Amino acid sequence: QVQLLESGGGLVQPGASLRLSCAASGSIVKINTMGWYRQAPGKERELVAMIGTGDTTNYADSVKGRFTISGDNTKRAVYLQMSSLKHEDTAVYYCYADLWIDDGVRFRRDSWGQGTQVTVSS
Repeated sequence: QVQLLESGGGLVQPGASLRLSCAASGSIVKINTMGWYRQAPGKERELVAMIGTGDTTNYADSVKGRFTISGDNTKRAVYLQMSSLKHEDTAVYYCYADLWIDDGVRFRRDSWGQGTQVTVSS
């Protein structure tokens, strides 16, 4: 069993900053990539940022220059530093991980967190 536990969401004003955290636990052998998606009301879930092998990163165009993703392999954690937040950043943010698991059988799977709400409002 794998669990992704998120924290750090909240209500902030436009222009403010927030830091999201996500820690993975369970029978994890290797993490290939970790990242963040978000889903706003009435919209599809979209990629926000991803970090992979060698700390390679990928960002949605809408957050480039404002958001920074980082990871900590020893803690099996990923972080999203969000700055200059806008109303349109309001969404539920989901942690994602592509990883190898071994619970007697080794296999690769995608895992998702429960989501954390980020609301940007004046």
